[in-house]
Amino acid sequence: MAVPPPPPAAKAGAPLVSNVAEWSVGDLASALKRTLEDAFGHVRLRGEISGFRGQHGSGHAYFSLKDGTARIDAVVWKGTFARLRQKPQEGLEVVATGRITTFPGKSSYQIVIETLEPAGIGAWMALLEERKRVLAAEGLFAPERKRPIPYLPRVVGVVTSPTGAVIRDILHRLADRFPRPVLVWPVRVQGEGAAEEIAAAIRGFNALPPGGAIPRPDVLLVARGGGSIEDLWAFNEETVVRAAAESTIPLISAVGHETDTTLIDFVSDRRAPTPTGAAEMAVPVRADLLAEVADLGRRQREAVERKLDREGSDLRALVRAMPGVDAFLAGKRQRLDLAEARLGPALAGNARVHRLRVSRLVERFVRHPPTLALANARGRLARLGDRPAAALGHGTRRRAEALANLGRRLVVARDATLARAGAEGARSRVRLEALQGRLDRAGARLTERRRDRLETLGSLLGSLSYRAILARGFALVRDDAGAAIRTAAAATAAERLTLEFADGVLSARVGPADAGPDGEGAAPPAPARPRRTPRKSAVKPVVQGSLFEG
Repeated sequence: MAVPPPPPAAKAGAPLVSNVAEWSVGDLASALKRTLEDAFGHVRLRGEISGFRGQHGSGHAYFSLKDGTARIDAVVWKGTFARLRQKPQEGLEVVATGRITTFPGKSSYQIVIETLEPAGIGAWMALLEERKRVLAAEGLFAPERKRPIPYLPRVVGVVTSPTGAVIRDILHRLADRFPRPVLVWPVRVQGEGAAEEIAAAIRGFNALPPGGAIPRPDVLLVARGGGSIEDLWAFNEETVVRAAAESTIPLISAVGHETDTTLIDFVSDRRAPTPTGAAEMAVPVRADLLAEVADLGRRQREAVERKLDREGSDLRALVRAMPGVDAFLAGKRQRLDLAEARLGPALAGNARVHRLRVSRLVERFVRHPPTLALANARGRLARLGDRPAAALGHGTRRRAEALANLGRRLVVARDATLARAGAEGARSRVRLEALQGRLDRAGARLTERRRDRLETLGSLLGSLSYRAILARGFALVRDDAGAAIRTAAAATAAERLTLEFADGVLSARVGPADAGPDGEGAAPPAPARPRRTPRKSAVKPVVQGSLFEG
């Protein structure tokens, strides 16, 4: 068997060439995405919600579905989240329906959820109990919130499906018991969107204005026939419960059969076991009401007749006890006759008294006629003569003398007041001059003490200042930045130095410590070497005589 010759040896460092097609990362991610979506386009997935922390700021929701062996990422887009009948909750076991896809940004796969519902009766009941606990904690189920149902409503509002048997049972029962106008708000009672329609119907009835074109109901019936917990779940939704709690119209819930219980039953004003029972609670029996009204009318007529008979008997007894007309008027007639007998003599006596008074007045006018009184008055006025003018002049003179005396007293008082004010001003000036002198002397003493203390502090500052040290023959070395140089290593590292003496400042350059052959001047600079931190023992002393310039 012939052995094929070996392939020619590759040159060292040459890349190996392969016939496998090259993929970009994006192309490979797109291909994987198409493959996964084609194989698992639409799935129903059961698992427990994990990692749900509410909606993201964008409105989307991100969490995971897991079971005992694996987990998968899940996402609910913002528009889908608003339509979900069952919102995600941490730890809830659900059945999710959606599409399997990939997320190239993380090289992971995920499910895009379209619908979400609890998995099994146990999950439904657990969710129901949790929601019931939260709403009860808010006080929505408190007994004091319950309102009485009107005894005979004028209009009955019904929230239910228009095509089911429930509305026919309610209308039939209302017609049998007491026909009343009925307003039906048609809604879906199960499935997606049913809860929103029921809540909108309750709020819509409450929004009707009293006395408007559409009559406002006096009582609301929210009714549905029996079914499973999933079928009745719309009446457990929080939006329906809150709408029933906000209703200002008394509300009767009639959802399911007698054994079915939903959250709207706890928040409603009355709970009926069946829709027919709700109609019976809403209105009374008309025949019974008519019989009761007839009985009340009969009892009222009998009571009125008995009262009239009793009042008639009492009236007849009073009439018999009353005296006759002649006996009742006899005393009055007698008093009138006596008054008539006394009236003539009384009038005659009154006329005599007034006649006597008039005659006396006439006699007085004869003895003292008015003309005589007028003449006497004119005589008294003539006797007065110029006495009033003299009295007025005398009074005026007295008032003038009093004013003159008062003016003189005021002048004297003014002069005395001015004199006292002048004396007080003089005394005040003397005191002010004395105080000014004391102030000047105190200021001079204070200034002298402050000057002495300032001289003392100046002397102390001079003794502690570094310039006193410079005066003793020392120098202060600084680098280009003005920082003090304290070590020879720092001086060697600096390019230029500034030396401050007691009488001035000089600049210097740092050079090698070796002197020339004559011991004067500095040696030429050595070639530059990499700078490193020298040890203290290797630092060469600086020859100060070769550093001064100018």
